[in-house]
Amino acid sequence: MKPDGSELHRGNDPTDEELIHRFQQGDNYAFDILVKRYKDPLLNFVFRFLGDRTEAEDIVQETFLRLFKNKHYYKEIARFSTWIYTIAGNLAKTELRKRRRRSFFSISNFTGTDKDYDIPDLNESPEKAANSVLTDDIIQDAVNKLSPKFKEVIVLRDMQGFSYEEIAEIVGIPLGTVKSRVNRARLKLQEDLKDLIIDN
Repeated sequence: MKPDGSELHRGNDPTDEELIHRFQQGDNYAFDILVKRYKDPLLNFVFRFLGDRTEAEDIVQETFLRLFKNKHYYKEIARFSTWIYTIAGNLAKTELRKRRRRSFFSISNFTGTDKDYDIPDLNESPEKAANSVLTDDIIQDAVNKLSPKFKEVIVLRDMQGFSYEEIAEIVGIPLGTVKSRVNRARLKLQEDLKDLIIDN
């Protein structure tokens, strides 16, 4: 029976897999819920990966567009979160390749990240908020220095909270390679951020 979406208004929070199944059956309200659930986490992931808010917003929008157009490609052999992050990650890596090609023609690609991007805590004092933005900028700069293969896994693991197994599915590499890359990325970040760690 085709769902009418009324069940989604109950307080028992359907799973992502239930929502995509309902969306595949024509329930666009289920799609709206998926967008609300994943918009901010995906934006954070892609922004951390690319270091540019505008590009990150474009990629997240394209991710949801592809979800909408290709909803029937999803099969319940993987978690929905793995599937949607794979789409976003592939789009981000494509953008990085385009960026490298453009860098041959324009030095402007080597400018810094978008320093205006921050999600403020409304309970923070102005001083604390300013320090938080500064700290976040320093961390983002350190992440940006990582090569794409290390950047992707460390963002997924330490900033998005995915398991090693899920990351292996998203990135399409062996589990052992994921663990190795995460460890190497952590060591590099610890080295680059040692002054910040000591200060805190």
